[in-house]
Amino acid sequence: MRRLLIIGCGDIALRAVPQLRERYRIYGLTHDRARAALLRERGIVPIVGNLDDPASLDGLAGIAHDVLHSAPPPSQGARDTRTAHLIATLAKAKSLPQHLVYISTSGVYGDCAGELVAETRQLHPQTARAQRRVNAERQLREWGRRSGVRISILRAPGIYSGERLPVKRLEAGLPAVCAEEDGYSNHVHADDLARMAVAALRFGHAGRMYNASDDTVLKMGDYFDLVADHCGLPRPPRLSRAEASERIPSSLLSFMNESRRLSNQRLKTELRFKLRYPTVRDGIDAIGRPGAHGQ
Repeated sequence: MRRLLIIGCGDIALRAVPQLRERYRIYGLTHDRARAALLRERGIVPIVGNLDDPASLDGLAGIAHDVLHSAPPPSQGARDTRTAHLIATLAKAKSLPQHLVYISTSGVYGDCAGELVAETRQLHPQTARAQRRVNAERQLREWGRRSGVRISILRAPGIYSGERLPVKRLEAGLPAVCAEEDGYSNHVHADDLARMAVAALRFGHAGRMYNASDDTVLKMGDYFDLVADHCGLPRPPRLSRAEASERIPSSLLSFMNESRRLSNQRLKTELRFKLRYPTVRDGIDAIGRPGAHGQ
């Protein structure tokens, strides 16, 4: 049986595990010893280590045929030092992984003024967070070219699920941008993103990027309206972009200032992927009436 190493055993990776068990013996890196019991319950062999502490990662070298890397970069700096530490550790072994799938973000494209965006578009990250993602992608692709490890990258947009809806934002009454000034946002259901990771492990090409998005063409304010209606909450007030930016926290403002429509044709053709939830409406309808969740 093949061996899979998961770096970043969060929500998406754990959703993918049931689909991977028949093909792999699964190992998972965790920096929290208390979380090891949960990983065992999910059928994952826990390995305790911290991507910020290279000396703690030696147990990863040579352990797996394939790697699913979904750990976020550090919260500061221009580089993703965590990915750098992972690459350095994996490179120590005589037996390198054959394939590594990395879950990145569509934020690497920056603002595209609502244009349709394919994976060949030049990257223009506009936040420090997205710049670190670009750095991680480049490190991995360069390592793949040097080492022969097959690197496949999923660029995920806004992830939603029953637990990941903007309910708190709606409850706080934060505004959305008026329709004529609003930008496009992109989405993927957490279950579909997990399935995309599984498909990328099977079919992903070397040095290839995939926009991991659903088929929705939706402006951001319309997304908030859709969630509000589903949750029985008031729709957010619509203001001009300038007025809204004065009331929206800076941590959320960057998303409002980027507009793009992601093409997912490469995902469908090369990864042979069929969406379970082609649109946000499909996904939200399947969630059922929520209690209190989201952020």
